[in-house]
Amino acid sequence: MTQIVVVDYGMGNLRSVSKALEHAGAHEVRVTDDAETIAAAERVVFPGQGAARECMSALHAHELVSVLRESMAEKPFLGACMGMQVLLGHSEENDGVTLLGAFPGEIRHFRHHFPETAQGLKVPHMGWNRVRQTAEHPLWAGVADGEWFYFVHSYYAEPRDPGLVLGVTDYGGEFASVVGRDNVFATQFHPEKSHDAGLRLLGNFIQWDGRA
Repeated sequence: MTQIVVVDYGMGNLRSVSKALEHAGAHEVRVTDDAETIAAAERVVFPGQGAARECMSALHAHELVSVLRESMAEKPFLGACMGMQVLLGHSEENDGVTLLGAFPGEIRHFRHHFPETAQGLKVPHMGWNRVRQTAEHPLWAGVADGEWFYFVHSYYAEPRDPGLVLGVTDYGGEFASVVGRDNVFATQFHPEKSHDAGLRLLGNFIQWDGRA
């Protein structure tokens, strides 16, 4: 059984994610778009970048929607960047996109909802920013509250249930930069690009049994 699979649906720098997991201590990492391999893995990492519509189209084209939903229900599951956003129900990107719906909520554009971004803050939100931890979680072990992580995104998550929010970041206003429930933990930032803090979080995921 493969210890960790990185889901390959044609979007994102998957090699950097797999290398970061190996550097963090994973003994076996496989990048794959094969549903059976994903279903059999001990842990699933769902990264990504780009636009919501293209992401969902790629997931349907690779026939990965069902296996991702099943994985989110039963094993440690880590989403990152677009891999976090598509866990919610709907995005206002591309005139509206239906997402996986694991968590109720919306994906919104900074310029539409954060006035400060219209007054000079650059969009996309790109570079290093702090994450304030709003709930205890095993993946925060050894990660300082207020630690810096690396972001690249124009849209942000707005979960309907505040209890899903595990971390927040300020960029013209406070937004949910980490969400999770049960065996699912998802970040807006890129752990694989976040140096020591990102590697520590990935190392925690490798050891995590899926219980909050």
